[in-house]
Amino acid sequence: MAGHSKFANIKHRKGAQDKKRGKFFTKLLKEITVAAKTGQADINFNPRLRTAVIDARSSNVPKDRIEAAIKKVASGADTSNYDEIRYEGYAPGGVAIIVEAMTDNKNRTAGEVRSILTKAGGSLGETGSVGFMFDHVGIIQFEGDKANEDEFFEFALESGADDVESSEEVHVAFTAMEAFIEARDKLIEKFGDPLSAKIEWKAKEDLEIANLEKAQKILKLIDSLEDCDDVQNVYGNYAFREEVVKEL
Repeated sequence: MAGHSKFANIKHRKGAQDKKRGKFFTKLLKEITVAAKTGQADINFNPRLRTAVIDARSSNVPKDRIEAAIKKVASGADTSNYDEIRYEGYAPGGVAIIVEAMTDNKNRTAGEVRSILTKAGGSLGETGSVGFMFDHVGIIQFEGDKANEDEFFEFALESGADDVESSEEVHVAFTAMEAFIEARDKLIEKFGDPLSAKIEWKAKEDLEIANLEKAQKILKLIDSLEDCDDVQNVYGNYAFREEVVKEL
C-alpha cells in the first residue's frame, strides 16, 4: 500500500456511479436478469443471483425493482437474450484494461469498446492479451467503521479469505473463487451489508500512476467505457499515488 491508494480509487468509482445512478441501476438489474436465467430464479438456490442481489442492494437499488426483475424471469415474461463477453486492451501509458460486457449485439459492442479505447489513445487487444496480469478472485468490501482492522483481519481469514487490506474508510477481503460464497455469507452475517461483494479481476501487480494528467486520462477513459450501455464492469492494473488522489 505504500505510496498509493486503492481505497481512494474505490471511493472515486463509487462517486462516479452515484452520478450515473439510473444507468448504474440498469446494469445491476441486467446482471440480476442474466443470473436468474442461468439457474433458478431463487437466491437460495442460485449463488450467482444471490451475489447480484447483494450487489444491487448494497448499491441502493430499490427492493421492488430487484423483485420485479426476478419475477419477470420466473414468469417467462423476460425475453431478453444477452451474450457475456470479455474485452482486453490497454489504456494510455500501458495500463492494462479488462472490460466485461453483456450484449444482444456483439458487433455493436466490440465497435463501441474499440472506438472508446482508440479515441483515448489506448488499444483493443486479443482475448488473453492482458488477462494473465490479473487474478479472478472474490472481493468483499465493507465500510471501515464496521470493525477495527484487527477484528476484520482475523474474522475474514477465519472465514476463508486469502488476504485482507484495511484503511479507516474501507475493509477489503480477497478470496479464491471457490471460497467466495462461504466467506461472503459469513462476513455479511457478522458485519451486515457490504459495500460490494462479487467476483472481480484483481491485478497481480499495480502500475503506479504518479502523474496527474495521466491519471485524469485513465479516469476519463474508464468513465467513457462505463457509460457504454453494454459494459458491466471495467478493471485496470493502475493505482494512484496519494498526492495524485488529493489533486483529483
